[in-house]
Amino acid sequence: MSSKSVEEIKSQSRALRGLIGETLSSDATHFADEEFQLLKFHGTYQQDDRDQRVARKQLGQDKAWMFMVRSKLPGGDLTAAQYLAHDRIAQELGNKSLRITTRQGFQIHGVLKGGLQECIRSINDSGVTTWGACGDVVRNTIAPASPINDAPHGDAQQLAKEISRTFFARTTAYAEIWLNGEKLDGTDSQPDEPIYGGQYLPRKFKIAIAIPPRNDVDVYANDLGFIAHVENGQVSGYTVVAGGGFGMTHGKQETHPALALPLGYVTRDRVIETAVAVVTVQRDFGDRSDRKHARLKYLIEDRGIEWFRRQVQSRLSFPLLPPREAKWNTVGDMLGWHEQGDGKLFCGVWIQEGRIHDAHGVNYRSAFLEISQRFGFPIRLTTNCNLIFYNIDPAQKSDVDKILTGHGLSRPADLTHVRQLAQACVGLPTCGLALAESERVFPGVLDQIDEILAEFELSNEPILIRMTGCPNGCARPYNADIAFVGRGPGKYALYVGGSITGERLVGLQQKTIALEEIPGRVRSLLEEFVRDRFAGETFSDYWGRTHVNGPAPRPEQFHIEAPRRDELVLAGE
Repeated sequence: MSSKSVEEIKSQSRALRGLIGETLSSDATHFADEEFQLLKFHGTYQQDDRDQRVARKQLGQDKAWMFMVRSKLPGGDLTAAQYLAHDRIAQELGNKSLRITTRQGFQIHGVLKGGLQECIRSINDSGVTTWGACGDVVRNTIAPASPINDAPHGDAQQLAKEISRTFFARTTAYAEIWLNGEKLDGTDSQPDEPIYGGQYLPRKFKIAIAIPPRNDVDVYANDLGFIAHVENGQVSGYTVVAGGGFGMTHGKQETHPALALPLGYVTRDRVIETAVAVVTVQRDFGDRSDRKHARLKYLIEDRGIEWFRRQVQSRLSFPLLPPREAKWNTVGDMLGWHEQGDGKLFCGVWIQEGRIHDAHGVNYRSAFLEISQRFGFPIRLTTNCNLIFYNIDPAQKSDVDKILTGHGLSRPADLTHVRQLAQACVGLPTCGLALAESERVFPGVLDQIDEILAEFELSNEPILIRMTGCPNGCARPYNADIAFVGRGPGKYALYVGGSITGERLVGLQQKTIALEEIPGRVRSLLEEFVRDRFAGETFSDYWGRTHVNGPAPRPEQFHIEAPRRDELVLAGE
């Protein structure tokens, strides 16, 4: 492990170059720790196949090194040609699957070092980039995916792209290393970084745009959120919220999830200036001595929202106005068929854990390949890891349906509401942070929960259930109705009490629960709900009425001690 801190690595990186280029062209099987940190800015994580660790170690072999490459897609929007390019790259250079992320991007897993440069260059050739999809910069800006043809949805997509262009890092390192020096569209090399400075941000920074009443981007889970306010069909401005973030660490009580707090209201023409002000306050005051305390949520917690508001105001050329109220009804996607408002249709397709592949008779990859090749519909990816085809002529609807059902894909009507909403992170075998399984076991867990829902006649009940393989919270467990957060092999912490609208944090219910105990624990929660609910009351409302007292849970209500080393002997450890 490198003795240098991440801050030292960034400041000495020659504007994010490091020795990436040299290692890339060498015979080394993998990158050193310092380059591993820098690779994130370029959109890739160095990983290894953790399923193979034990066997390879016993044979005296090195880890099975590989890379995850993440595309940056503001608002989740891409053309059919760009989708087909990603499919081809995954087939030729990855593990033959695409994984939709909770930030509306694509991840290609299983890329070997020898194909890494070709993978990143090919993604850029399609008109998409990986630059800034990871690292201590503003990540992919997310926005409502529903392709409704009205001013608010159009503006949200446009704003996501404006924000993305604004926060591109200006160094030419990316172009030099991956693109043979060709300038990345939307960037201009400058001697220094006008927004980020020489050390970039203290940690990653996430921005979301939301349109009430559908909180499909989980706006309060982001460092910075813009909530649209619509008057006479047009966006008059955005309420600004700041300080959300879900990462935490077992055993460190000073780390905890947080929901964003209201900061103010700005007119549409002042959104970019506001975003730059918020990001630069975090740049200047965020904690650079402890990465576990470096997110914006901790700066606001330590200094107070009023202090933060004053700092932001001092960087603006206009006064922040009071925030406006927003009302929400769901964090879910618009699945199935819907009218766009311009005579065309869109079709939201549910994808099991966002994994696009052909397996077990459900051939997502083949279906999407056929639709994209035959019709060329543009696509939106959602933060719930689903996919939307849009600009569909009504006469094409039956043909699209035949392709989807012919490849074994489920219709929304065939799924419980829980399943439509549920989400799990990638987890093992690729994620280096995973303590427990997530994506690979969650479908089986949901099968058992679906049976319980049917027994209690709750199949159409909107209950939000999420699972993660570690406490970093990539699948946003900490505002779900029910959440399972990995603590070790086959072990999870049980949290309950978020909401279907994403506005409330969970509370710890059980420190450790075994994987096989999850269905029974859910059963007991649903038994209580059915017995004591008011007529028509959702699980979120019921829990809020009967179990939630006062403000959001305090940090100590999330705390559980760190797993012991003997609890973390994972596959490959």
